[in-house]
Amino acid sequence: METNILVVDDEKEIAELVEIYLVSDGYKVFKAENAQEGFDILNKEDIHLVLLDIMMPGMDGMEMCRRIRETNNIPIIMLSAKSTDLDKILGLGTGADDYVVKPFNPLELTARVKSQLRRYTQLNPNSAIREAEKNEISIRGLVINKDNHKVTVYDEEIKLTPIEFDILYLLASNPGKVFSTDEIFEKVWNEKVYEANNTVMVHIRRLRGKMKEDTRQNKIITTVWGVGYKIEK
Repeated sequence: METNILVVDDEKEIAELVEIYLVSDGYKVFKAENAQEGFDILNKEDIHLVLLDIMMPGMDGMEMCRRIRETNNIPIIMLSAKSTDLDKILGLGTGADDYVVKPFNPLELTARVKSQLRRYTQLNPNSAIREAEKNEISIRGLVINKDNHKVTVYDEEIKLTPIEFDILYLLASNPGKVFSTDEIFEKVWNEKVYEANNTVMVHIRRLRGKMKEDTRQNKIITTVWGVGYKIEK
C-alpha cells in the first residue's frame, strides 16, 4: 500500500527538499503552500501523515493542527524555525505528535516520519476478535484493547492519538509501577532523552483531558510528585 504524506509549508525550497528525501524513501508526497490548499488535499486524498509548518500566512500551523484533530487522528509532525520550549508545548498542545526544528537533519526527519507511521499503522485492527480479547487490559474503570486500540473509560469510548494510546498502555500494563517522564519518553518514542523537555507532560495533560480526569475524585492516572506517573492496581 502506498503511504501518502502531506507537506504544508509556504517555503517552497523546504517543501521540495523534504519531498526529495521522502520520495527516495518510497513515500508519495503532496505539497501545499497554505492551510486551505492543505485541507483541499486532505479532503481528496487518503493522507497518512502531515508535516506542518507553524509559521504560515493566513491560518497558521497551530490552528490547522487543531482543525485536523477535530476529525482525524493521523500523525502530525510540526516544523518550526523556533526551538524554545514554549513553542514546543504550544505545538504539542494543539494535538501534534512530534516537533522538528528548522534547519533539520533530513535523516532525523525521515526517521521521525517512519516512527510515527509505524505507530499509526498499529492502530488498524486486523486481528480476529478472539485474539483481541487476549490483548485487553481492564483496570480502574479503564479498558484498553491493544489490537483495535479501542479505549473506554467507565464505559465511554475515547479517541486517542497513537502516542496517547502508547503512554496509557505503558502505564496500564505495569500497574503500580511509577514511570518518570524520561522513562515514558524513552519507552514510547524509542529515543534517548538528551535534554529536559515537557513533551510527555503535555501528552499526559491532553490524555487526562480526554479521560475527564479533572471531574473524577479517584483519578486513574496518579501523579507521584517529583517522580512521575502511575496507574494503581
